[in-house]
Amino acid sequence: MPPDTLRLSPEALAAHPPDAGVALPRYDRAALRPAIVHLGLGAFFRAHGALYTEDVLNARGGDWGIVGVSLQRPDQRDRLAPQGGLYTALERGPGGERARVVGNLLEVRVAPEDPAGVVALLASPETRIVSLTVTEKGYCHDPATGRLREDPPDILHDRRAPDAPRTALGFLAAALGRRRAAGMSPFTVLCCDNLPHNGALLRGLVRDFAALFDPDLARWIAATVPFPSTMVDRIVPAMEEGDLAAAQAATGLADFAPVVHEPFRQWVIEDRFADGGRPAWDLAGALLTGDVAPFEHMKLRLLNGAHSALAYLGYLAGHETIVEAVGDPTLSSYLQRLWAEIRPMVPQPPGQDLTAYTDDLLARFNNPAIRHRTWQIAMDGSQKLPQRLLSTVRERLAAGLPITALALAVAAWARYAGGVDEAGRPIDLRDPMAPAFRAALDAAGDDPAARLSTLLGLEPIFGTDLPVHAGFRAAVADAYQRLLTAGARAAAAG
Repeated sequence: MPPDTLRLSPEALAAHPPDAGVALPRYDRAALRPAIVHLGLGAFFRAHGALYTEDVLNARGGDWGIVGVSLQRPDQRDRLAPQGGLYTALERGPGGERARVVGNLLEVRVAPEDPAGVVALLASPETRIVSLTVTEKGYCHDPATGRLREDPPDILHDRRAPDAPRTALGFLAAALGRRRAAGMSPFTVLCCDNLPHNGALLRGLVRDFAALFDPDLARWIAATVPFPSTMVDRIVPAMEEGDLAAAQAATGLADFAPVVHEPFRQWVIEDRFADGGRPAWDLAGALLTGDVAPFEHMKLRLLNGAHSALAYLGYLAGHETIVEAVGDPTLSSYLQRLWAEIRPMVPQPPGQDLTAYTDDLLARFNNPAIRHRTWQIAMDGSQKLPQRLLSTVRERLAAGLPITALALAVAAWARYAGGVDEAGRPIDLRDPMAPAFRAALDAAGDDPAARLSTLLGLEPIFGTDLPVHAGFRAAVADAYQRLLTAGARAAAAG
């Protein structure tokens, strides 16, 4: 950027406002209080939940400020602190780009630098909602069963040092314990990650973690703390270098923390909050309901399941992004066959048509303005497969239905988990179970059947039922062999 370019900040924005095409905060930022603390502040929440909150503040004002907490690295804080929490959100669709400056983020904390301070923040009476996007692996659970894993090093640490935690579960338990001891009402815990029944799942994990050192606290959490379930939906690709230039072109100010997102968004929230305290997110288009499950079911299986399948097959076929993958007629045709297997197993939510929903998904995947990398979606597959693909696999097997397209998606994951692409190049495999993959594959040697068998035997992913299901193993083995001999595109051709 030119050396004389001003950096986005409240002062720079006031002195050099952008043109009228850029939306700015219309509320009094000085009135904001740290009412929402968000654990795992990344691009998705800043392009989704924070924007719903921004819309409510613009519509009616209020004090719903947000404090972000990074649980691992200082990067996000270091980008946002010099900007006073301001950042640019760039909406990209086939019709072009729209920019807005978001103002509800008050500060960003870095948990490893001051864990006690983060616990105190969560326990503060001003904190009414603690929301989370820590990715599937951040919950320290067995994705096949949903149960707490007690052996991860950070969980062991948090049991020994509950006042200086490292995990999201540890922070929640410590802060809730402090509020209980003070006779205070609990805050609402709002999970915004792609997990089935995410509110109930997180309640069980926090309760079980607390029970490891304070059974009375565990019972209080189970009986008192609201954990509403949610379904979140918006495609938010990782930031790329060109996004910095786009944000600067829009505002005239340098922004080192912009987010890019598609026009579509959806948020379905179980309306169950401590003392009824929440922003009027329904004014911004969120659906407040008594039952999130049908919407969550639809999204996890039809959108996220398709995303994972396209990520593995697309990456193996040489496609860098989802839009490139769905632009491949072979993979696009495969996607329709995959949806044809999934749709009959998805109960239709109120007001939704599943065929129209998948038609809309295809249009969203085809948005040329969004570069959602297949490698990004392929990350952490061990945590994603159980809810995105394997639940549908189990239901179709129980009903005696074929799983041809689903088996190819599982086989593509196994091929990707092998760590080498079709051209013999190493894959940058990012997965919490990557060491287990390597150990299993090393033990299996070079025999393809043995390598697949050892991967399908990983109980944390496939449970105890699928590894011994002859029909499942045969379908995946057939698809895996086609991937090895013909390649991803030919295998997807059917």
